[in-house]
Amino acid sequence: MGYETIQARIDFEAHSAFGMHNHPGEELIYVLEGTFEYQIEGEKPIILKAGDVLFVPAGKNHSARNIGHVKASELATYIVEKDKALLVMKNK
Repeated sequence: MGYETIQARIDFEAHSAFGMHNHPGEELIYVLEGTFEYQIEGEKPIILKAGDVLFVPAGKNHSARNIGHVKASELATYIVEKDKALLVMKNK
């Protein structure tokens, strides 16, 4: 199968979050501003600030939360399988 690279800036308002999900490929997160708490399933939470980087393996469930009092932003780079949904929410 072929792969493609997608980049997106993702902004989180203060104290907002995005629930557990995964991608059909790897994700590289670069924090542009603010403070995030990332939770990768089965691991301890990770707190990152502007300039920090996080690698999320393909298919690994993870979530993100802005733990600051101001907007936080990340640059997400996905190396994912073509013709598959970019994001899959984890079933509860």
